[in-house]
Amino acid sequence: MGSLLVFFAVTYAVAWTGFIAAAALLGSAPAGALTGIRQLLFLPGVFAPSLVAIALTARADGSEGVRALLRRLLEWRVGSRWFVFAAGYMAAVKLVAALVHRVVSGVWPRFSIEGWYLIPFAILVSTPFQAGEEIGWRGYALPRLAERFGLRGASVLLGLIWACWHLPLFFIPGADTYRQSFPIYMLQVTALSVAIAWLYSHTNGSLLLVMLMHAAVNNTKDIVPSAAQGATSPLGLSASLVSWLTVAVLWLCAAYFLVRMPRGESQRGRSIQ
Repeated sequence: MGSLLVFFAVTYAVAWTGFIAAAALLGSAPAGALTGIRQLLFLPGVFAPSLVAIALTARADGSEGVRALLRRLLEWRVGSRWFVFAAGYMAAVKLVAALVHRVVSGVWPRFSIEGWYLIPFAILVSTPFQAGEEIGWRGYALPRLAERFGLRGASVLLGLIWACWHLPLFFIPGADTYRQSFPIYMLQVTALSVAIAWLYSHTNGSLLLVMLMHAAVNNTKDIVPSAAQGATSPLGLSASLVSWLTVAVLWLCAAYFLVRMPRGESQRGRSIQ
């Protein structure tokens, strides 16, 4: 457990330092100035989970441990249905939320269909970049948490930690989540963490598949936009109806996954089938 505490503490320290430093530059330069420097400050934060995970693995298990961790980035020999699940899960959730919105309110929510044909390409291109987070979250932290709390408890706990890691971005102008409701976001991300753990448990701990799902979530979550217009309180509960419906659908799915989730792991990175 000590190594996990170190992992989370250092990951947060590195990431939040970068996020806060980037935000500080907003008040010290004209609009558009220092944009490149701000982006560079964000990068250590974005990649902090995996950089810290690799460093701790190297210290504890040496180069062989690092190679074993990184080999899971290329684990593609899984059933084709899991590729479909990874790529389509969030899109399906959003479409179900839109349908429920139509039934409840009598009108369809706004759809964002501009450039929809580029989504598969965007998912493909962005999947490798998710290694910056997923080597840390699902490659390092999830199996170790599962040893202590079981995969069910680990998936929920990691979801909360993963969500809170994003907290500074709700206070940084220009960020996608600026002034949006963090509690609603945390509910959504925790439910997504359960779904990703479900995928992880059925793909032999494949990081490639969880990276694909992470990329697909990022690129399909706005096919039915749910950000509340004019939101002003990150710590409040002001959110659109679509946001609340998305939470409900995600947690209905998460409840099913939690009931059916394997109890734990026989070894790090190896799922119990």
